[in-house]
Amino acid sequence: MKVLARDGGTPFKQKPFPNWPIYDEREINLVTDVVKSQNWWRVTGSKVKEFEKKFAEFQGCSYCLGVTNGTSAIELALSVFGIGEGDEVIVPGMTFISTGLAVTNCNATPVLVDIDPDTLCIIPEKFEQAITPRTKAVIPVHMAGHGCRMEEICEIAKKNGIIVIEDAAHGHGGEWKNKRLGSYGDIGIFSFQNGKLMTCGEGGAMVTNNKDIYEKAYVIQDVGRPKNDIIYEHVIRGANYRMNEFQAALLLAQMERVEGLNRLREKHATELDKLFADVKGIRPQGREADATIFTHYMYMFYYDKSFFSGLPREEFVEYLKAEGIPACVCFPVLSNTKFFVENDFNGRNINYDKKKEHDLTNANNAGENMVWLHHRTLEGDEEDLKEIVGAVKKIQNEFNK
Repeated sequence: MKVLARDGGTPFKQKPFPNWPIYDEREINLVTDVVKSQNWWRVTGSKVKEFEKKFAEFQGCSYCLGVTNGTSAIELALSVFGIGEGDEVIVPGMTFISTGLAVTNCNATPVLVDIDPDTLCIIPEKFEQAITPRTKAVIPVHMAGHGCRMEEICEIAKKNGIIVIEDAAHGHGGEWKNKRLGSYGDIGIFSFQNGKLMTCGEGGAMVTNNKDIYEKAYVIQDVGRPKNDIIYEHVIRGANYRMNEFQAALLLAQMERVEGLNRLREKHATELDKLFADVKGIRPQGREADATIFTHYMYMFYYDKSFFSGLPREEFVEYLKAEGIPACVCFPVLSNTKFFVENDFNGRNINYDKKKEHDLTNANNAGENMVWLHHRTLEGDEEDLKEIVGAVKKIQNEFNK
């Protein structure tokens, strides 16, 4: 008799998880308002401005600039400081490709450093050791919404004249030592892609407490035109990173749910950690006490195949998905992606030498052995949590027979 769903058995989880994205009449009404207004872009509309004001306040910053997506937000942040060919930008070895891709898109060189094996965030000491005369910026990533050790990072950066760009794409409403993620550095960036904790399908934002940074970023994102320009006076090389009114309308509604969902995921992640405590071969992402709000953009855990009769991680994920649990393998180390390995940067001169990169033991271990679950798995009820663990145990029991 076939037991595992992937082999033809019945899926362990029958009750579906909550859907994502979430929407209700708020999104519908706000988008309808934009349609009827016939002001669909930020220049003539009001929704982007309203969103920027509210999101800046929400993240504890003075200024916010809505843009096309999170990758563009990083590129914009780098462009504000003129970072380009010959410059180095320090990034964690294991993160989504956009953190490093934005650096290469500016013709700068990403310098990869190791991450904490528990929190999966950049290690400040490794950042400091990687600094050279060419280092212009560091991009700490708040992995899954767990805050990095920002005071230490900012202190090291200040001492060495280095710009801090926080990648808070996973951290909407998250906090480190009761201070919002994105508000520590010179600039914080956010993503509103379809899976993010606030979404408008695609979208992003840059936040800062520095007026000069904001004003320069505004000009760059509007193809180099100053505010209220009517004579096509392009005063600086820019690009079109403008957020539109439909995106902002969706985000205004989405922002109303973030804090409640953050609390729910915090509660359920803690409970799921406890439920996994007696499952050998599963070790959840750790947490430091100073991560006062951990948003859990995804629920991450190390998978040890030796406790599953050698079942490869990729196969384990496919079995888990078949049992009704939305799962995915972790991001690889940036330099293990094909275009880094083949040194194919579309003619861009970033001078990356994989043979000379810093020790990435922890990043490689995470990239090769980590699994993550979509955040909607934490947005249901306690029965959902028990069924996640039940599905893992089902797979383990069948392979260990």
